[in-house]
Amino acid sequence: MITITPLLALRDNYIWVLHDQHHAVVVDPGEAAPVIEFLQQHNLDLSAILCTHRHHDHIGGISELQDQYCIPVYGCPHPQNPHITHAVAANDTLEVLGVPFRVLELKGHLDDHVGFVSSDSVFCGDILFGAGCGRNFEGSLEQLFDSLKQLEALPDATHVYCAHEYTLMNLRFAMLCDPENATLQQRLIHTIALRADNRPTLPSTIGLEKATNPFLRCNQPEIIETLQARGLQSDEELMVFMALRAWRNGE
Repeated sequence: MITITPLLALRDNYIWVLHDQHHAVVVDPGEAAPVIEFLQQHNLDLSAILCTHRHHDHIGGISELQDQYCIPVYGCPHPQNPHITHAVAANDTLEVLGVPFRVLELKGHLDDHVGFVSSDSVFCGDILFGAGCGRNFEGSLEQLFDSLKQLEALPDATHVYCAHEYTLMNLRFAMLCDPENATLQQRLIHTIALRADNRPTLPSTIGLEKATNPFLRCNQPEIIETLQARGLQSDEELMVFMALRAWRNGE
């Protein structure tokens, strides 16, 4: 039986810990200290690290963890991320804690970005957020759009483990895009309550994101009309997405 626990790191990062009664695997350890504290508190041995991409808030703790635990690090190699010991690419498979994962190539945020998907969960780093998506720092918006489409195609029940607590901020923007969406309104109310109680808003699900995340709803009339009212002269899904991302960048 695998449990998944969020560890808050830095300002708003989540380090996800997959663990059983004896071993643990961590995803994107931006800091080592909260991981080490959790492992010691629960008497767990660290078995591996999954790395979605090379931004410092995702890799900042890897070196210290490698030194202490001498473990494999799975991710896409890059000169700015020397920590990777086991290179992965699209459609590769790996098994941690007895759980099989498939690797997704998720470009559009950084070129080395990957995701890890199991039968019921996806660790998607900075590509898909609660009610939002990542910024385009490398590659193209077309690649980011394609990466989101890969995630959108996962089963609705798939739990979405992204790397930042951005949901409330993203929902407020989503309400500007899709104000009559009743499911979105309810998610906002629920999220406000969670954050007031200092509880995580994650994981969400692919189904919930499809119902409330404007970046996965670029083919919906309500989103298209909102963007056209702002000057967009197209109803093509990619163009709507690009206009939406540009609007979000300016918020």
